[in-house]
Amino acid sequence: MASFDLVIRGGRIADGSGGDIFTGDVAVKDGLVAEVGEVTAKGAREIDADGALVTPGFVDIHTHYDGQVTWASQLTPSSWHGVTTAIMGNCGVGFAPCKPQDHDRLIRLMEGVEDIPFPVLADGLPWDWESFPDYLDSLSNKQFDIDFAAQVPHAALRVYVMGERGANRDKASADDIAAMGKLAREAVEAGAIGFTTSRTLNHQTSEGDPTPTLTAAEDELMGIALEIGKADKGVLQVVSDFRKRRDEMDMFQRIVERSGRPMSISVAQTDLAPDAWKWLLAEIEGANERGLEMRAQVAPRPVGILVGLELTLNPFTAYPAFREIEDAPLSEKVAKLSDPDFRARLLSQEPSSDHPFVQSLIRQFGLMFPLGDVPDYEPTPDKMLKAQAERAGKSVEELALDYMLADGGRGPGTAMLLFPFLNYANGSLDPSYEMMRHPNAVMGLSDGGAHMGTICDGSFPTTLLQHWTRDRTRGPKLDLPFVVRAQTAATARAVGLRDRGLLRPGLKADINVIDYDGLRLHAPEIRHDLPGGGRRLLQRADGYLATIVSGDVIYENAEPTGALPGRLVRS
Repeated sequence: MASFDLVIRGGRIADGSGGDIFTGDVAVKDGLVAEVGEVTAKGAREIDADGALVTPGFVDIHTHYDGQVTWASQLTPSSWHGVTTAIMGNCGVGFAPCKPQDHDRLIRLMEGVEDIPFPVLADGLPWDWESFPDYLDSLSNKQFDIDFAAQVPHAALRVYVMGERGANRDKASADDIAAMGKLAREAVEAGAIGFTTSRTLNHQTSEGDPTPTLTAAEDELMGIALEIGKADKGVLQVVSDFRKRRDEMDMFQRIVERSGRPMSISVAQTDLAPDAWKWLLAEIEGANERGLEMRAQVAPRPVGILVGLELTLNPFTAYPAFREIEDAPLSEKVAKLSDPDFRARLLSQEPSSDHPFVQSLIRQFGLMFPLGDVPDYEPTPDKMLKAQAERAGKSVEELALDYMLADGGRGPGTAMLLFPFLNYANGSLDPSYEMMRHPNAVMGLSDGGAHMGTICDGSFPTTLLQHWTRDRTRGPKLDLPFVVRAQTAATARAVGLRDRGLLRPGLKADINVIDYDGLRLHAPEIRHDLPGGGRRLLQRADGYLATIVSGDVIYENAEPTGALPGRLVRS
């Protein structure tokens, strides 16, 4: 009789601690790691991992599966990239608590902030909850491929308590703050893993209104955080423009100090202030030196908008001629844009748009680049449209149009262009390298489950392994044990999960078996597999031989096995 449920034999083990890689076996029993090293006893199932990399399952702390978990059992694309635990409810947006009359309001906010279409959410959300504990109870009855945890979103909380006043960003009264704090504490005590808020103008409803939390005053944020502090668990997550950066940072530090709860802040390089990230990291480092637990959530590649004829945004929507065909089927768009007369008329026009990102696309046409079928997220300047157009003797607009029309508007890696609006102001990923190596940084910002037609960054975990430890040529690489720890033990600890992230006896058996040399990202693709036939961007990868959750193999050679051991994780 087998002593173990599963034994992974002869793998190169990066156990999540950051220590040296060693060759050995991993035995699993009753969903937990039982032995690591030389395992002599047999397993009911055995996986030959000779030459393969064996790691803990990845813990992605910045996703937006709040809607998807209500209608799907697979949390793709994250589960395709070795993620075994996803943390959702980031950036202050989500669907609980919510009164029936506010369903559409929260959908429009999620539609605008995270680019998840209204019809998809309206079709997919069952709304069999009102309070946050009800929402968790609803999710507890479902089975998934991977584990996930939820955070309390400030926008939903504010609208639930304040109604129209909350949506309109009115100042919260003492009674409003007390009610929000009470509900936030109840949510954390019921299992929410934290509380999140947004203070950025980039987050707007689909109707163009700022997020309800944009200007929330310190007494509101403090009141909520203090109540969560009484629960003695839960993390705080913030995204901010830092328009008054000294005042903003001082406020965040006071909130951490008084509440006693850890806080993570999104940090990335921007084109407008390409060195501001250094100041933020220095402030976070100083806070930690004073005993305040604060982290910078950072990303391993440019955060960029994908533009194309089938996607949410493309720069030609700013041209009057394009608006004539904007709602036409793709084949008709391609035919029109291929017609020399229509094309000439389009390119002769002056573009104009009220959309902030389209305005950026118009201004910086030349900084876009095609990803290619084997995506290159750190292209040299000669691969940007501006340089390519100069070599070809064309305008950047003409060349962009040529790319978007490739293979009928569906060319893999070519019909979509990437506009890097974060982490690429200097034309390299050196700032990302410095951010990721900072002692108070934690990997995040993948936004898995969101930005269905604009951003496809749920593949961050694969980029971390493939680009940063193996393929990078434009600067220093990162050590493989460091990268494994950075997205396993380090991310798990950052959100208070201490039962996973390491391959140690007694911890949860969430494991990846990876063909490290064969690891390869594919170009993003469009699929219409959301409720109501909704569209989304997805990105696959080769190299994941097996992904295991609680001892069950959920993916084998990148294909689902049908096993659904994943569950809601309560704090």
